[in-house]
Amino acid sequence: MTAATTPRSAPDGDADVERAELIAALATARGALTATVRGLTDEQAGERPTASALCLGGLIKHVAFIEEGWLRFVVDGPSALRYDLPDGVTWADLGAGTAREVPQWAVDHQNNLQMLPGETLAAVLERYERVAARSEEVIASVPDLSAAHPLPEAPWNEPGAVRSVRRVLMHVIAETAQHAGHADILRETLDGTTAS
Repeated sequence: MTAATTPRSAPDGDADVERAELIAALATARGALTATVRGLTDEQAGERPTASALCLGGLIKHVAFIEEGWLRFVVDGPSALRYDLPDGVTWADLGAGTAREVPQWAVDHQNNLQMLPGETLAAVLERYERVAARSEEVIASVPDLSAAHPLPEAPWNEPGAVRSVRRVLMHVIAETAQHAGHADILRETLDGTTAS
């Protein structure tokens, strides 16, 4: 273990230690995810080797997109995670795929699950590094990890729910780790490579 990831006891209220541990946990999950694409070509990063529509490059794009959005939420509150619907479109229409107009955030979400024509794995990884650096700046600058914002209205958010900075970070760590597991499966299916 490095000094940044060595667990240690902290007196109550030692936010700097907790903050460092959250940053280290997120870095570890990111490292597990990005390790799955080591040595791949752009084409391999875009392949869908399982029955799912997931590809390795798309997973990294998705996780970067999610992390970026949640860290904007930490700074800007619910306006950073707006899920506006076009006039005349309901959540039911969107869920059923019958919406006559799809909101841009839904298109972005879908595009961030795949490698689009012209995208390179190097560019996807560079963007993820920029997102990670910005996240670490935000985490380091937030005065209180207990500070909270209300969640925006959306079917997947409980009405009136709020999220603290701490809970946002735990969610981003869990999401990153979960997708690192998905990526392990995709990589092993793609070429037999397993995580070390």
